[in-house]
Amino acid sequence: MHRRSGQRGVSLIEVMMAVLIFSIGLLGLAGLLVMATRSNHAAYLRTQVTFLAGSMADRMSANPVGVWSGSYNSSSYPVSAGTAANADCSAGCTPAALAKSDQGSWSRQLTTFLPNAKAKVNCDASNAGYAPAAWIPPSASTSAPAATPGQIGMRPPYGGTCKMRIQWSEQGTGDKDHRVAQVQTFDWEFQP
Repeated sequence: MHRRSGQRGVSLIEVMMAVLIFSIGLLGLAGLLVMATRSNHAAYLRTQVTFLAGSMADRMSANPVGVWSGSYNSSSYPVSAGTAANADCSAGCTPAALAKSDQGSWSRQLTTFLPNAKAKVNCDASNAGYAPAAWIPPSASTSAPAATPGQIGMRPPYGGTCKMRIQWSEQGTGDKDHRVAQVQTFDWEFQP
């Protein structure tokens, strides 16, 4: 009598199905990695935008006379190199020259850190120089130097507000057509 032995090994069809299921899983994982990379890059660009906005606001708060005289106002950042020559203010310079230097530095940062960056800054100086009614200058009998109402008025909350808009291109992060760069916008209203 000849006895038939039980089936040994795995059939070719079962191996092919296992490879197919494993391949589909790997493709899904690769898609997730690509999506995560795009999202990380988008987050990096948005962090850079926040840093750049804060940088310009800090520059502006260090130069209130330049801000309220309109030296920072521009609707075409990054400004051209000829418009904003990088003045050497190490020995001191006028508020307008410092503003031009700041514009040139910020414009270089915009083009370095953001793709297709465009920005504008507009400050409303209608209240600049306004001294609050409660502010009383030191009397002549005190030894403290008298501050002019205009100097006090150039500081918040009496100096007015500025609006900043930064736009840049960002590749889609999971939209229908992720190959098309989309324009992103950061708007901020602040008191320098």
